[in-house]
Amino acid sequence: MFTRTESFREFIRFYPVVSTIIAIHFLLYLFTALPIFPNFWFKSTFSGVNLYIMEGEYWRLVTPIFMHGGFTHALFNSFSLVLFGPALERLLGKGKFILVYLVSGILANVATLLLEPLTYVHVGSSGAIFGLFGYYISIILFRKHMLSQQNSQIILTICALSLIMTFLQPNINIVAHIFGLVGGFLLGAIFYNKKKG
Repeated sequence: MFTRTESFREFIRFYPVVSTIIAIHFLLYLFTALPIFPNFWFKSTFSGVNLYIMEGEYWRLVTPIFMHGGFTHALFNSFSLVLFGPALERLLGKGKFILVYLVSGILANVATLLLEPLTYVHVGSSGAIFGLFGYYISIILFRKHMLSQQNSQIILTICALSLIMTFLQPNINIVAHIFGLVGGFLLGAIFYNKKKG
């Protein structure tokens, strides 16, 4: 389920949403890194800056989900998405996957706005990726039959390790990680409870 055996072309064909998100990650990285582009403008316009959001620049609740602080940051988050996104995209379908990903990321950014100081600046898709973990956890709790025991254990182990690393690594948006996870879990809980009813 989490082992990728597809060719590059197959991956793009089977998982168009995950592929598009990753392409946006690296496209925006190039816009902020290559000197032929107005690098500073891209960084200053699309980063999450709490003060500017409070002044009405509400797109900054969405755009930081796709922005990253450097190549390594973009690569690590994209790799996480390659591992854990495809199975959920297949399971949910394109529309619902986009909904879970974006809503989790936006909730993470709203929580960052409310709980961090106005001077706080943030970028990165990890809040949305934690939302995927949260959704997987809702499947484990409410629809056990949809995941094998082995895959459930993989998800819970990776999620636990990721949460631990959240508190150990420097320059991590702890609020975004926690609220992204909670947001994804709540979306799954709402969906599966509705379906049950």
